Amino acid sequence: MFKMSNKTYDVLKKIALVWLPAVNVLWVSLAKIWGWPLVAEISGTLAAVDVFLGAVLEISKNQYDKDQELNANVGE
Repeated sequence: MFKMSNKTYDVLKKIALVWLPAVNVLWVSLAKIWGWPLVAEISGTLAAVDVFLGAVLEISKNQYDKDQELNANVGE
């Protein structure tokens, strides 16, 4: 399984929870106001990347939690 450092996890989590949704809303808002092209395509792409990143982070967290539980049980 893919393992990442705590710092990498924290940065990716911030991107998934804050930055990608904020950029998506900003893009859609400005594109509608200024008549920019490809609103649905870019917004959909940002949303898809965000959902994928969230899934990867959830899988990583679940694996980390499982490893922590196994390590705690070994010490008993």
